[in-house]
Amino acid sequence: MNPKSCSSSDFWAGIIYMTFGITALLAARDYGLGTALKMGPGYFPSLLAALLTLIGIASAVRGLRGKGEPVSGLNLRAILFIAGPIILFATLLRGAGLLIALPLLILVSSCASAHFNLKRSLLLAAGLTAFCSTVFIKGLGIPMPLLGTWFGN
Repeated sequence: MNPKSCSSSDFWAGIIYMTFGITALLAARDYGLGTALKMGPGYFPSLLAALLTLIGIASAVRGLRGKGEPVSGLNLRAILFIAGPIILFATLLRGAGLLIALPLLILVSSCASAHFNLKRSLLLAAGLTAFCSTVFIKGLGIPMPLLGTWFGN
């Protein structure tokens, strides 16, 4: 094994995929699997987690063979602008509601891009908020408030 191979982006992507896959498999183990004809609540998540783990193994093996680009470093700005808005969304959803939390998630996370454009981000936020409100709250009946408890709802 070449010591440089562990710096391959394929290797580290494989490790991340395997970590998420194994974590999901562990989380789904308490749910009933059922059969292929009568699937239980854990069947599909377990299947996806197993596939993600297999993809991770293949990617890590490919990375160990020396293929792939080397990892150049972490972009902390991008990590903060991706993880931060998710935490902000989870914190604001109940109090502010979907109509405020989702556009903030989209606007702040779009700042992670080197090609950030405020007008496009505002249009994307408006479109995705309308889509998610229609599909998830009205269509599927998911109990998320459009306007949260801060607004008397």
